[in-house]
Amino acid sequence: MFEFLFSQYKNYPTYEIALELTAILFGLLSVWFAKKNNILVFPTGIINTAIYVYLLWKWSLLGDMMINFYYVIMSIYGWYVWTRKKDKVDEFPISKITKSEIKKSIALFLASIILVISVYIFFDKLTHWTSYIDTFVTGIFFVGMWLMAKRKIENWILWIIGDIISIPMYFAKGYTFTSIQYVFFTIIAVYGYLEWKKILQQKTN
Repeated sequence: MFEFLFSQYKNYPTYEIALELTAILFGLLSVWFAKKNNILVFPTGIINTAIYVYLLWKWSLLGDMMINFYYVIMSIYGWYVWTRKKDKVDEFPISKITKSEIKKSIALFLASIILVISVYIFFDKLTHWTSYIDTFVTGIFFVGMWLMAKRKIENWILWIIGDIISIPMYFAKGYTFTSIQYVFFTIIAVYGYLEWKKILQQKTN
């Protein structure tokens, strides 16, 4: 079983394995802090995503690489938004998505898919079924990250969908550690949604 799961790492440079494990550690911390509505979600997330930008470029998963570069930018934006306070109260508390934001989310989803497909075609990398899945997941995660930065509870639904799809995709590509990471991401995201829902209900009661 161990051989089946991790045999692909035999030919990997040690530093790449170390980078992947480090990224996974900070990724799990980031999702945990997001679940807790803790601003540390952003600095831990920046470390995770910056490492993956490099690794995903090497793995030819260009869509996911672009997601992680976008995460770095959105983490800086989210970090700023979450620090905003008005009369010592969060200016952007946990809330539900508005009709206007739904339209913007759909536009961002479609725009990100078009962008990623263009990048794959430009680099002649649209050659494997995982590339098409990666493109779809990119759109989901682009919107999820934007909604998380704005503290919209629906971000968790998109993370759950994207995480579930990512599990078999990374396993099929041979990146078992990252695939396992997404199993934990899915579990934490479910609890994150439930915890944010509880906070939102307490505010509206």
